[in-house]
Order: sequence, then C-alpha cells, then structure tokens
Amino acid sequence: MTNPLIQSRDDFARRHTEERVVLNGREWGVVDTGGEGPALLLIPGTLGRGDIFWQQIEALEGRARILSVTYPASGGVAEWSGDLAALLDDRRIGKAVVLGSSLGGYLAQYIAAAHPARVERLIAANTLYDTAPAKQNPPYVSDLDAAPIEELRAGFGRGLNAWADSHPDQKHMVDLLLAEVGGRIPEAELRNRLKGIKNAPALPPVGLPSERIITIEGADDPLIPLFMRDEVRTQLQPAVAYRFESGGHFPYTVRPDLYTAILEEQLGLVPASSTPWGTGKVRAL
Repeated sequence: MTNPLIQSRDDFARRHTEERVVLNGREWGVVDTGGEGPALLLIPGTLGRGDIFWQQIEALEGRARILSVTYPASGGVAEWSGDLAALLDDRRIGKAVVLGSSLGGYLAQYIAAAHPARVERLIAANTLYDTAPAKQNPPYVSDLDAAPIEELRAGFGRGLNAWADSHPDQKHMVDLLLAEVGGRIPEAELRNRLKGIKNAPALPPVGLPSERIITIEGADDPLIPLFMRDEVRTQLQPAVAYRFESGGHFPYTVRPDLYTAILEEQLGLVPASSTPWGTGKVRAL
C-alpha cells in the first residue's frame, strides 16, 4: 500500500536535491531554498534528514530563505555549532531564526549560547536541557562504536512500532521514520547522532533575551517526559511556549499545518492573532 507521507517526502526530495557541503572538514547535507525573506535554519533530531521538515519548507518556500541540514558522520554538538555558523557565513546570512527538534533542539540551544549574534530567534522544540538522564537509558548505555548496527536499529524499531500500535492513525509517519532508521540515514551518521547526545557538553547560558526564545513541546511526547519539558522552559524562560496536546515527538509531521503556523508567526510572516494558536504566553492546541 502506498504511504502518502513517504511519497510526498520523496517528491519533495526529487525537487530539492540535498547538497553535500564540507564545513570545517565535516560533510553535511543541506537543503537550501534560496530566495529572499527572513532566514530560517532547521535542525532535525536523530531520526531525520534535512528533508524531514519538507511540509514546512514547501509551505514557506518563496516567503523565507530556508536552510535545513543533515548531520555529518563525525564531530559533536560543540563542533556542529561552529559548522552551522560557518554555513551561515557561506550563504551570506547574518542572522537566522534557528529551530532545532530533539537532538537538534539541544544543538540549537548550544548555537544560541556560542554564537548569539547569529541567532535572530531560538526555537527549542521537543528537546531537553540536560542530557544526563538520557545517557542512563538505551541505546546510550551501549558502546555506540561497537554495538551491532542491527541492534541499534532494532531498538528504534521497537519504540516506533509500539507508538504505531497505540496510535494507529500515525502508522504512515512511523513507517516513514522506520525507513529513515532502516538505512536512509547511513550507519556512520546514525551512530554519530547517538554519540552526539551521549557525549554532549553541558549547555552554556543562552545569550539571548527571553523575548527571542520560543519553546515547542508535546503533551504526549513519549521521549521527552514532563520533567524534561519543565526544565527546558525553566532554563530558557521563553516568550512563548507552544504545546501540542497530541502529535508525540514529531508534531511537524503529524500536525504540519499547526507547526507551519508557529514558523509563520516567529518569522514575522503573519500576525500572531491570525493563527489558531492565539496570543498567550502559553499556547496549547
């Protein structure tokens, strides 16, 4: 049976070929829409390539300059932060709204601390502030260099299939992610993403005022428990905290229109009052 999400993503990927770009000696993948408008840097989590945000990119293309990245097979959070600052230099972008999800949200916070002059707004999405609790659980307790890749991929599969069993309406999304972890993300890149969390440095204080900090979380996120969500908001003190009441860990895929509405607001493309999210400091849908 055809998976409409995979088909839509693949159609997007054919129209937007991922560039391979060397930054400080590491090879990144980059989807660059070109064009004019406010700059937006999108950083995925462990299970996405740069095109995982295809629905948002398609909706915003022509109104914003979008860069969406795929992680390299080496380096870690601190090195990646410098790489993405170099990417902005390479594309002659002074400042960007930086959205990172999950692992990408941790990296986005690090960028805002290490390179605050490059960040117009920080959007920390479905993420964590302290990696210590995560490091105590599989797969991070494994030797990520020596563990069989089949074992690591199977671990992701168990979690994703359990989510599909409890949320059968999201099976297409789960199958898309299973294809990512099943080989669309190469082994070396997948291992290195896991090491990015396992070896992550502590986050320095973010060098932005609260009015330029936004958070996104999911009330039913199976990977970011409530105490982690609370810690992110406590540490960042965001001007606006968006909460998806459903959508799990991947609301940009499950509820793409509402996710795009957040980006439209934060890029200044529409007034906040024109979207379903409303205008409060905490906005839940």
